[in-house]
Amino acid sequence: MAEAHQVDYQLVGDDMQAVIITLDPQEAVQAEAGAMMFLEDGIRVYTGTGGGFMKGLKRVLTGESFFITTFYNESQGKRKLAFSAPYPGKILAVALHETGSMLCQRDAYLCSAYGIDISVAFTKRLGAGFFGGEGFILQRLSGNGLAFVHAGGTLLKKTLQDRESLRVDTGCLAAFEERVDYDIKFVGDFKTALFGGEGLFYATLTGPGVVYLQTLPFSRLADRVIAATGINRGEGRRGGFLQGLSGLTGGDRGF
Repeated sequence: MAEAHQVDYQLVGDDMQAVIITLDPQEAVQAEAGAMMFLEDGIRVYTGTGGGFMKGLKRVLTGESFFITTFYNESQGKRKLAFSAPYPGKILAVALHETGSMLCQRDAYLCSAYGIDISVAFTKRLGAGFFGGEGFILQRLSGNGLAFVHAGGTLLKKTLQDRESLRVDTGCLAAFEERVDYDIKFVGDFKTALFGGEGLFYATLTGPGVVYLQTLPFSRLADRVIAATGINRGEGRRGGFLQGLSGLTGGDRGF
C-alpha cells in the first residue's frame, strides 16, 4: 500500500472553526474554492479541474465548485495556511487511509491532502434517493490520506456494531463510512409527520461502521433566520401544520 498523504494541522476555534495546516517544502494540499483564510509567503496557488472536465462536473453535482484549488509550498522551509468553515460548526479530520471511503452531505468538503478524490456517490435505494433530502447524490471522499469536512453545530460520533441500526433526522446526518448501510424509512405515523415537524421519513443507518451527526444542519439555521426576518411569518413555528406539510419528505433539508 502506498504511503498515506499526511499533513501537519491544528484545529482552532470552538463554534467557528478553522484548520491551520503546516506544509513542508514541496508539499501540497487542495481545497474547495473560496475556503482559504490566509497563506504565508512561499506558497503557490493554482486552480484547475483536478482531473479534467468530468471531475469538475462531478464536484458540481455534489455541491462543490467546478474548480479545485491547490496550494504548493515551493519555498525551502515550512509554511502555514488556513481554511475556515462557511458557517457555525465543527471541522472533522478524517483519516481515509484508516476509515476507507466516506459518504458526506453535499458541500461538506473543506480541504484535504493532495490527491484525495472528491466524487459523486449514488444512494443504493430509490427510497433514499427520492426522500433523503438531496436526491440520489451524496459526496464520496476517497484516497490515501487526510480530508477535512465541515458540519453544522456540534458533531456527535456514533459507532454502530454489526446489524445495529440508528434512525436519524435526514438533515442531521453529516457523514458516515461507506460500509454503513443507508436507507430512508417512513416514520409510521401520519399525525406525527404532519404535526410533529419532523417529516415523514427518517434516515436509517445499519452497522457496522461509524456515523457522524450534526446538531445544526445549515437548512435549519437558514429557516430560523428567514423566520426572524418576518418572511412567511407564522408559518415557521416548530410543530406547526404548515411546517409539517412543507417537510413531508424530511425533517430538514440538506442531505
